[in-house]
Amino acid sequence: MPDTGSTQPPLVAHIIYALGTGGLENGLVNIINRSPPGRYRHAIICLTRAESFAGRITAADVEIIELHKNPGHDLRMYWRLWRTLRQLRPAIVHTRNLAALETQALGLFLPGCKRVHGEHGRDVNDLDGSNRKYRMLRRGLQPLIHRFIAVSDDLAQWLVATVKVPAARVRHIYNGVDHARFISRFANPQASSGENSNTSNNLSRAIDAMPVGFLSAQGARVVGTVGRLAAVKDQQLLIRALGHIFATRPEERGRLRAILVGDGPERLALEQGIVREGLAGCVWLAGDRDDIPALLAAMDIFVLPSLGEGISNTVLEAMATGLPVIATNVGGNPELVQEGVTGQLVPVGDVAALAAAIQTLVDNPVLCERMGRAALQRVQTDFDWERTVANYLQVYDELLQRPGNSFSPNTSKA
Repeated sequence: MPDTGSTQPPLVAHIIYALGTGGLENGLVNIINRSPPGRYRHAIICLTRAESFAGRITAADVEIIELHKNPGHDLRMYWRLWRTLRQLRPAIVHTRNLAALETQALGLFLPGCKRVHGEHGRDVNDLDGSNRKYRMLRRGLQPLIHRFIAVSDDLAQWLVATVKVPAARVRHIYNGVDHARFISRFANPQASSGENSNTSNNLSRAIDAMPVGFLSAQGARVVGTVGRLAAVKDQQLLIRALGHIFATRPEERGRLRAILVGDGPERLALEQGIVREGLAGCVWLAGDRDDIPALLAAMDIFVLPSLGEGISNTVLEAMATGLPVIATNVGGNPELVQEGVTGQLVPVGDVAALAAAIQTLVDNPVLCERMGRAALQRVQTDFDWERTVANYLQVYDELLQRPGNSFSPNTSKA
């Protein structure tokens, strides 16, 4: 039973596959760090492991538990999870994405515990949500789940129409962005000299970390992307698009540069792709970095070539930097990137279309600036972590029948 007799705030147990670098994990950390002290307690249960990303948690007394799940169906992991939940006695169990969904079955043995499941993006083996096995799994478990939270309208509609979750149990809550962290390309004239100095120093350090001579070309233009180097993010499409540009317009080799920030299982394949396309010296694989705002500020165009998305944190961060965004027309991307206004949308896997979109913006700095300003205005108006956190906490308050703030009509819906 949940620990309802304690004078401590209710405990939310967040169950995720791993606490590593990623948009889902970034959202979870922001929600925990930004929650008002004393309103809820939080624990993170990693089915596999926690990585260095866990160090970004600044809230006090957040327990992080690793279950070290083996590949495949590890029945002992479920036993360890059951014992952990019995010990924690959470008021709410909040799972995220398909990898953690099955653990909601333990809810049958946790009377009184409320259950929440978040959909942050579909599995790489089910990008359009049509996989029959996964669909039946979701349908079978959905009666056990009191609330579903979808980070995009696309996912919310899919939960209702395809998974057959009653609309009253679905909440749509956009991710937020920490505007203060990101360096707008359009300087605020009211910013203090200290803020401007700090921005300049961070940008200088990011440029110093680049390969020698990387930006030495006159009028260099930089395209970039940020994200885990994984198949679903398809950074290989960006590599191929750059190769296409250089093959059709060899003069671009002298000024066009690309930065890929992040690390992951596709790194070797991307290194091979850079060699194959003859891009040595033109592409920097920056690896995992802790100076993302400065690296974004060093870019002129942001590209998200992924095969599937929920709501991309990195797109929001690029918009907060004032960058035009080129993204594939999938998932929640069209909810962020307004065609011809804040950026451009291209078909998934279309090398020529991506190359043409990049070339259009490279050739037209005025259009870049106009789109970047529109992106910045959009994200400042509609995407804020404080609003996002308030809406997550309101879901918890509703389930536990605690007083709380109402949903913002701009970021959630039943």
